[in-house]
Amino acid sequence: MTVRAHESLASAGASIPAEPLSHLTLTALAQHRIATTSQLREMLRPDGSRQLMSRALNRLRSGGLADAAVLPNANRSRTRVWYLTPEGSRLTRDLPVLRGRPPYPITSDTAASLKTYHTLAAVRAHLAFAADARRLGHEHGPWDWTPEVSHAIGEGERIVADAVMYYTVVDGEERQKLRAFVEIDRSTMSSERLAVKLIEYARLFRYEAQPVGRRRAASAGPAWLRWYPVFPRVLFMLTGASRARLDDRVSDLQAMVAQHPLVAAFARKVPLGAAVLEDVEEYGPAQAVWVPLVGGAARPWSDLEDRSVRSAWQ
Repeated sequence: MTVRAHESLASAGASIPAEPLSHLTLTALAQHRIATTSQLREMLRPDGSRQLMSRALNRLRSGGLADAAVLPNANRSRTRVWYLTPEGSRLTRDLPVLRGRPPYPITSDTAASLKTYHTLAAVRAHLAFAADARRLGHEHGPWDWTPEVSHAIGEGERIVADAVMYYTVVDGEERQKLRAFVEIDRSTMSSERLAVKLIEYARLFRYEAQPVGRRRAASAGPAWLRWYPVFPRVLFMLTGASRARLDDRVSDLQAMVAQHPLVAAFARKVPLGAAVLEDVEEYGPAQAVWVPLVGGAARPWSDLEDRSVRSAWQ
């Protein structure tokens, strides 16, 4: 890639139509790690053709900036999953939209295959929210979904959210800003291990960082206030098993809320919900497909909180 192209790429993050598709594609792969051709088209050019997307990807591949692995499907079709090469990762590390995020270069088809299924499920979740936002006139684009966000929770331990989502509900002159930690559950871990994630989020909610080598001073508040004006709601999106088994996993999440005192206190302050990924894709996340983990009827993800007064920041 030429120096001029490199300089143009470094300004990525402006409105989508203003940037060449190849530049946007490179940025999207840096942001989301792995995606199929169809997912990238839906993300970046939902009204464009598959051929348009393929040309952009092949241009990146011929330049040594992206590569693809073949994912076999049950119907024997071949799906390409795309990722950045080490050179592509190096080139994108200083993009404004990615500033402060560590690079995760993928060096081989084998390395890509280890991440593929979970990462593609996360992209599916993002695209469901993006489609809803376009339909409803809300704001949620490719850069409003940040995968693999890590925060300290004390005692040298960290929690890694599968994604942090930013979403703005637009209703006339009113703008309601929503955030969520998103957990993608493909039913590959035990139900108990999944529910333990709620304890980790409850610890993050309470965690206050202390300066090294200093006496405990007056608290500056929870550490999460460095990044969020309000603690993000927590959304579990489940897939990969029968409906009965997924319902059992939701019940186990609700049991953790009911029985663990730290999580119960956390749930009184932060909205928590779970939904089946396929339901979110079919009906849209704004529909009543989310089960509140504190109990009650299914509802939209934006209505999980039990508050009589809403602010612009949620």
